[in-house]
Amino acid sequence: MTSNVYPELSTLHAIPNGSLRNIVVAKKLKKEGVKKGVPDLHLPVPKGEYASLYIEMKSVAVKPKKHGKGGVSAEQAEWLKRLSNYGNKCVVCYGAKEAQHEIETYLNL
Repeated sequence: MTSNVYPELSTLHAIPNGSLRNIVVAKKLKKEGVKKGVPDLHLPVPKGEYASLYIEMKSVAVKPKKHGKGGVSAEQAEWLKRLSNYGNKCVVCYGAKEAQHEIETYLNL
C-alpha cells in the first residue's frame, strides 16, 4: 500500500494523544487541546457513506479472544461512538497489518 497507488494516504496522520509523558509536557499538551481518548490515526478522506476514517490502535497482544472491548478505555469508546455518529468510519485495529487492511478496504469503497 503506497501513496502511488493511493494518493489519499498523503493525508493520513497520527494524533499524539496517547503515551506516557512527564507532568510538564502533559500540562502543555492539554493547554494546546490534546484530549483523552481521541483515536490514534485519522484519514480525512470521504469514501462511500463516510466522512473520514479513524483508527484506534491496540497491540496484537491485547486482542480479545471473543467479543469485547480489548483494552479500549471508556474515553476511547465514547470518542469512537461520537465520531461514528458524525458519519465517520471508526475501527479498533490490533497491529499494523489489521490497520493496513482497514485503510485499504476503506480507500476502495
